[in-house]
Amino acid sequence: MAGTVTHDPPPAVGGRPGRPLIVTEDAELLDDLLRLCAAAGATPEVHHGVPESRGSWEAAPLILVGDDAARRVRGAARRRGVVLVGRDQDDSGVWKRAVQIGADHVLMLPDGEQWLVDRIADVAEGVGRPALTVGVIGGRGGAGASTLACALAVTSAREGLRTLLVDADPLGGGLDVLLGGETAEGLRWPAFAASRGRVGGGALEESLPQLHSLRVLSWDRGDCVAVPPQAVRAVLAAARRRGGTVVVDLPRRLDDGVAEILAQLDLALLVVPAELRAVAAAGRVASAVGMVLRDLRLAVRGPYAPGLDDREVARLLGLPLVGEVPVESGLLRPHHSGKPPAAAGRGPLARFCKDFWERTLVEAGAA
Repeated sequence: MAGTVTHDPPPAVGGRPGRPLIVTEDAELLDDLLRLCAAAGATPEVHHGVPESRGSWEAAPLILVGDDAARRVRGAARRRGVVLVGRDQDDSGVWKRAVQIGADHVLMLPDGEQWLVDRIADVAEGVGRPALTVGVIGGRGGAGASTLACALAVTSAREGLRTLLVDADPLGGGLDVLLGGETAEGLRWPAFAASRGRVGGGALEESLPQLHSLRVLSWDRGDCVAVPPQAVRAVLAAARRRGGTVVVDLPRRLDDGVAEILAQLDLALLVVPAELRAVAAAGRVASAVGMVLRDLRLAVRGPYAPGLDDREVARLLGLPLVGEVPVESGLLRPHHSGKPPAAAGRGPLARFCKDFWERTLVEAGAA
């Protein structure tokens, strides 16, 4: 059980990862808390009471106070990020003791173990603002969504943002191929099929191939074409946890794994060629995606069929228009040169991507 009294814990001082502080004389409880810290990748500082050095109490990003120590810390300075940890589910007095020490949360073991591991891991990773996460999906096959997703990711990395590109389409051939990195060392989706609970953001990033200054999570050329939804949820949450941007190339088919991704997106771009059949197909895609994702926007790709322009396509689909995706050869045929789209930072596609990030980052308050 985990109950909230006041606030969430503060970020680490200066945005740097910090060490949690454990205050308890209960040997059994201490063993459990040390085990949970180890599972979260954190090395705590341990005291039986309020540390003699005031700096330790005030600077720790998270303080875990054993219920046995509540009386001893009652006079400590009030601050955010204090969790009172106990074992007796039937002890109603624990809430009074939590208020007396200014605790943010009351947590009972073993029920609250996963919550506590997540919170300690946040401290260990120095969690700040989550990544701005953008999905790209084609209104029909061959719309150029994968190329646009790559171009957005490459542009984000070129602008100096931490960037992770996620290939969510197991039948798409692999974005690492599109980026010329199919032989690059690193893990692909099948390696995460058994993931449960929390995945470390730093460990995830370091395990993935690095191509063109960004990290890429793609599919391999094996027979695995599905990852359990809970693993997809854990991996994408880890990708977002370290900030910057995450770009997801989405398939047009929606299953439980894709629904987990849609639930974590900040927004998605629907890429639609300006032709009547594509608009009709895109309407079905928009309807399906819109059941999970609230912010779906339109990117139109020419050339235009008679009687259509980008505003008319937006009107027909009832979606806000981001703009016209420039027609470049990379949007019309697969890459074989290994040079990713928009890599040079010049040309209409690169300008489209740069303008998109400038507007969207300001809108999200991340710039």
